[in-house]
Amino acid sequence: MNLQPVILCGGAGTRLWPLSREQYPKQLLALAGDDTLLQATARRVDKSLASSGRKVLPPIVVANEDYRFITAEQLRQAGVVPAAIVLEPVGRNTAPALTLAALVALQAGEDPVLVVMPADHVIAGVEAFRAAVTHGASHAEAGKVVTFGIRPTFPETGYGYIRAGKSLEGQDGGREIKAFTEKPDSATARSYVASGEHLWNSGIFVLRASVWLNQLQARRPEMVQACRAAFEARKPDRDFLCIDKDAFAGCPADSIDYAVMEKLPEGLGVVIPLDAGWSDVGAWDALWHLGTRNADNNVLQGDVVTVGTRDTLAISQSRLLALVGLEDVVVIETPDAVLVAHMDNMQQVKDVVAQLKREGRSEADTHRKIYRPWGYYDSIDAGNRFQVKRIVVNPGAAL
Repeated sequence: MNLQPVILCGGAGTRLWPLSREQYPKQLLALAGDDTLLQATARRVDKSLASSGRKVLPPIVVANEDYRFITAEQLRQAGVVPAAIVLEPVGRNTAPALTLAALVALQAGEDPVLVVMPADHVIAGVEAFRAAVTHGASHAEAGKVVTFGIRPTFPETGYGYIRAGKSLEGQDGGREIKAFTEKPDSATARSYVASGEHLWNSGIFVLRASVWLNQLQARRPEMVQACRAAFEARKPDRDFLCIDKDAFAGCPADSIDYAVMEKLPEGLGVVIPLDAGWSDVGAWDALWHLGTRNADNNVLQGDVVTVGTRDTLAISQSRLLALVGLEDVVVIETPDAVLVAHMDNMQQVKDVVAQLKREGRSEADTHRKIYRPWGYYDSIDAGNRFQVKRIVVNPGAAL
């Protein structure tokens, strides 16, 4: 069977504010290398997997229409030509997004194995990941629903957990899925880590397109119906596939986990332990753990000077950032906003974004840079009766 990569480009842009915004979520940022997270994801499942005897198809990308131009431009820069960029007119979580991708994948009359990946994860061990995908595809071809589990290193309450059952035949380490638990409290998370039976839910899935639609139809038929109606009324627009807004707006919102994975019949689900340096980069402290630290245990990016500062993450985008006498702190500077927070309070960054939204502040949603089909403009100054923009046009483009 062919392998069909599916890249889900969701995200509200709240937990990594101010670098990430609602219209510029974290997958568009280069947080762990030269590539953005989206570009790294698009390269992760490539033709090297053809050695498994399976053809790897161009990826299907599902993205919000608010950031379609920068999504397309980043894929172009990475040399990735997608099979389709499907635009969601409104956000409805991951289950409807995967349903749209499955409908696209079935158009050619085949039933490929979907390799479903969030666009905003970091996976350092790419070869280990590809080996796990190869093992997962074998189970998926037999009609199983496969996910990858990460061995927990601490009792994280922000992740879902998978209880692994008995080992399956073969050398891939696959185990039956006994249960899913979404974001437990601290005491429960500690018991899960101590038990040795639970894995973090990576949010990456391998399954046939028809299997996904059949399982969703059995549990959420109204979701399948709404997605089919929106897909049948689709319209191509340049490099994009535009889904009908009215039909899709009527689709219920739900995640892959809640809609299907937590309700799988016994014996259908398979979890494969994955040791590949995975992180969902869910908050700024995760980036500090991922980064290269200096002698003072600081992770520094951009023009940053530190004196007597330890265990700190500092990123400067547009000016000199000087830190004196700080410890366990995150400082993020962008041209229009600065975040200063203690490392223990990373989950409260989203509360800042919520307050900005209540006050009608544009900094909650957009950067100064606004992307268009031809490039971008940067609003470098503005007043009551004037605005100054720097306009950058992509090679070969025009406006």
